[in-house]
Amino acid sequence: MNIVTLLPFIVLIGAMFLMTRSAKNKQRQAAQMRDQMQPGTGVRTIGGMYATVKEVSDDTVLLEVAPGVHAIYAKNAIGAVLEDAEYNRIVHGIEPHESETPVVPDDASSLTESEAPADKKIDLGKGEAAEAEKAETAAEPESKDAEKAAEDTKDAKRDGKQDGDADAK
Repeated sequence: MNIVTLLPFIVLIGAMFLMTRSAKNKQRQAAQMRDQMQPGTGVRTIGGMYATVKEVSDDTVLLEVAPGVHAIYAKNAIGAVLEDAEYNRIVHGIEPHESETPVVPDDASSLTESEAPADKKIDLGKGEAAEAEKAETAAEPESKDAEKAAEDTKDAKRDGKQDGDADAK
């Protein structure tokens, strides 16, 4: 046989070997994680429920899902064994040590408040040109608006169009 004809089969067998190997590693890690469970440990089930371990048997685990409420689960139903700090943060809302985490503001306005007050308008570089334009528009009489409207109607009559008409054919 030619090696070129055997190459696809060799690649297929190699891919299957690598996939089963990674699956076995994940199963081994999950088993080790479940072996770390002991009474008082916080866990998350594969369904997303957080509980505290009360008893560990060979194939089952007794979990306290709420104060005074106990349920028996299979060990395979435990999705993750949580650290105490993470469990308390998620379930009880207790932050470990707020001094350890850096304070990050929710938005950038708190970073610039001391530099410029919020009610002061910021000049975006228009400067004198913007002020001159404002003065010019303020000095225009209202009759200019009437003149513009008259010109628009004159243009519309000349084109044979009125408001709402389009050039579409």
